[in-house]
Amino acid sequence: MRLSARVDYALRAAAELAAAGAGPDRPPTPVTAEQIARAQEIPPKFLESILLQLRRGGIVHAQRGPDGGYWLARPAPEISLAEIIRVIDGPLAHVRGQRPEDLGYRGAAGALQEVWIALRASERQILELVTVADVAAATLPERVRVLAADPTAWS
Repeated sequence: MRLSARVDYALRAAAELAAAGAGPDRPPTPVTAEQIARAQEIPPKFLESILLQLRRGGIVHAQRGPDGGYWLARPAPEISLAEIIRVIDGPLAHVRGQRPEDLGYRGAAGALQEVWIALRASERQILELVTVADVAAATLPERVRVLAADPTAWS
């Protein structure tokens, strides 16, 4: 699986917003793009365009002015990593720009279509399970921790 720099930066920015976000007894705290860029070492101009995409995709809200900044549009536990990836880069899995179910493999390569569909299903199981809140609090679901704990996953 390849994730673009845009997706990586978007996920990191969302985690920063979740960490600074609203609690049960407090409203959202706007965080400036500059603060996010500095905290995550993201090029500021690149981050601005990513935050605009996230705003258009309904992931973040923005406010201009001296007290302005960005904050998550919904509670962090309701925003999955998959949702952010789709807003930034589109569908989770595609082959040559097509959805796996739209491919027309034949003959000996026919089973590849099922492989791509299974790969997408596997990605979804993880990326829809993990939320921005999980990442920000470093409390990943057990299933993810078990997979990441396997030494073969690291090489």
